[in-house]
Amino acid sequence: MQTKFFVGRKLLLIAALGLVSACSRVGGLADPDVVSPTIQQRTQTGLALLTLPPPSERIDVAVYSFEDLTGQQRENENFSSFSKAVGQGNAAVLVDILTEVGNDSWFNVVERTEVQSLLSERSLIDQTNTQFRGAKRSLLPPIRFAGILLKGGIVNYDSNVQTSGIGARMLGIGETVEYRRDEVSVALRAVSVATGEVLTSVTTNKIVYSALVQAGVFKFVSTDRILEFETGFSRNEPVGLAVRQAIELAVFEMIKEGELKNLWQFADPAAGSEALSRINPYTAMRRGAMNG
Repeated sequence: MQTKFFVGRKLLLIAALGLVSACSRVGGLADPDVVSPTIQQRTQTGLALLTLPPPSERIDVAVYSFEDLTGQQRENENFSSFSKAVGQGNAAVLVDILTEVGNDSWFNVVERTEVQSLLSERSLIDQTNTQFRGAKRSLLPPIRFAGILLKGGIVNYDSNVQTSGIGARMLGIGETVEYRRDEVSVALRAVSVATGEVLTSVTTNKIVYSALVQAGVFKFVSTDRILEFETGFSRNEPVGLAVRQAIELAVFEMIKEGELKNLWQFADPAAGSEALSRINPYTAMRRGAMNG
């Protein structure tokens, strides 16, 4: 019995050392807290937007805000948390997505989220030119204006939409798996500056997955000694990435809706139709029904 106990302790020590050694090699570095930064990986929808064929004419758009309208706080069962469930910089995410559509061939995005800073800098330049260079009028070109405003935001975030788990133990050895699903919703609409008409309006949903896997051993190795060992890992889908995917799909759907309503057109209609139907065949069927 004693021999089994010492063997069990040795195996446990080896496993622990293996975990520590693995952690120390995270990112190929000695310090697990020092990991090199990486560029945001493109999603399937992001790649579809990037490779979208160019339009017949670039579209001037402005984004003033794209707020979190849910008011949802980050869930925590142990203490009160004042952190938001989703990020608060989603206007910057939307602008970044718009500038990438069609490899920057679709939209002229004008700065409006921080327009006061832009106006202040232009005013400073004008004052300098007037006082020190003798200029009698502004030497700056006029600010470009937009014909379409893009409005909307994150309209819903539901936690624990679905939870489940399963576990089994035999002879003191067992494993458990837990699963959770959240859901985030994004709304995006295009508004005509000239008339105030809502040109297109779309809503998209994205599921956020979380999973926890645990395994353990609990055995009596002698009458008064117990061997206990636990290990596990969890995988939580980043909420920021999920929000970006929902916004990307909203932009894609907005482009499809606008193309169906003849608000804008592809320079090559055949290539555009193929690109849109590639990600969602329903678009081709709807286009045929509208044209029929």
